[in-house]
Amino acid sequence: MKPIALDAMGGDYMPEASVEGARWAAAEGVPVILVGDKVRIEEEFDKRGSELPVAHASDVIEMDDHAADVRRRRDSSISVAMHLVRDGEASGCISMGHSGATMAAALLTLGRIKGVDRPAIFTSIPAGDHYVGLLDAGANADCRPRYLQQFAVMGSLYAQDVLGRERPTVGLLSIGEESHKGNELTREAHRLLMDTPGIAFYGNVEGRDLFAGTTDVVVTDGFTGNVALKLAEGEAKALFAWIREALNSSTVAKLGALLVRSALRRVAKRLDPAEYGAQPLLGVAGYAFIGHGSSSSRAVYSALKSARNTIESGVVATITNGLASLEDTTPIGPSPKGT
Repeated sequence: MKPIALDAMGGDYMPEASVEGARWAAAEGVPVILVGDKVRIEEEFDKRGSELPVAHASDVIEMDDHAADVRRRRDSSISVAMHLVRDGEASGCISMGHSGATMAAALLTLGRIKGVDRPAIFTSIPAGDHYVGLLDAGANADCRPRYLQQFAVMGSLYAQDVLGRERPTVGLLSIGEESHKGNELTREAHRLLMDTPGIAFYGNVEGRDLFAGTTDVVVTDGFTGNVALKLAEGEAKALFAWIREALNSSTVAKLGALLVRSALRRVAKRLDPAEYGAQPLLGVAGYAFIGHGSSSSRAVYSALKSARNTIESGVVATITNGLASLEDTTPIGPSPKGT
């Protein structure tokens, strides 16, 4: 396996977090090449007494820059990392930096899989003893019904190849279980998904179904998906803050806290985004992963490990074949009324 190109400059705590996380992953056999300011990266190596391969990039796209800047800033760390993938020198690319710039760089450099109108971010939501895949988690604020159909096919194949789900079920996020519920987008998408071969379409699901694990995959537009994801993350933080406050409210509560501490830590770990580190961008003709801007060293480490598993699964080829089959059997051109 070729090394994974890690944008070592994108993110709030880089390059320190990227160097440390890459060291941990490399120690477990994950091949990695760091991309960014070579001087700054090597300074971090000197502090830790270790070294990994580095591809120099003199520029970095910051969070307040425009995503379209990748077109002209070819020596930015994210652009250089994506070109390593395109040129066959890296097996995939991870960035904890500007998500829009990462998606733009992936599209410009790697291109889209045939049959994909818009790539989608696939994110994992904890549900009981497993995870539910949600897409799109923020790449496309405005969607057409056929985009959601493509998301369903890609998400189903990812859940099958990477998450190990056999015949994964797919739900459409809406405001009610009945097929006539929802806005024009969801109603038309429901009709398309009912007729889509190769997926096990469950029907409409509601927000609470994400955490109940009603289906293996849930599809929605990127605006709704990102709001749902950020709401879940915020609610988890708030809930643990309330629990912490309650457990410190009295002497008896503090004694009880000692008994449940280990159990609460296991729950907190499961809810922590740093456990999976970065999410795949499905629909581009290569492997690209997007992480949180506030990612820690542990998040970088987790991202590299999960990226290796995804790349080794060969899911991009599976998605390419699946969408080719969809094009052969189902018309997915512009829907009625231009929605």
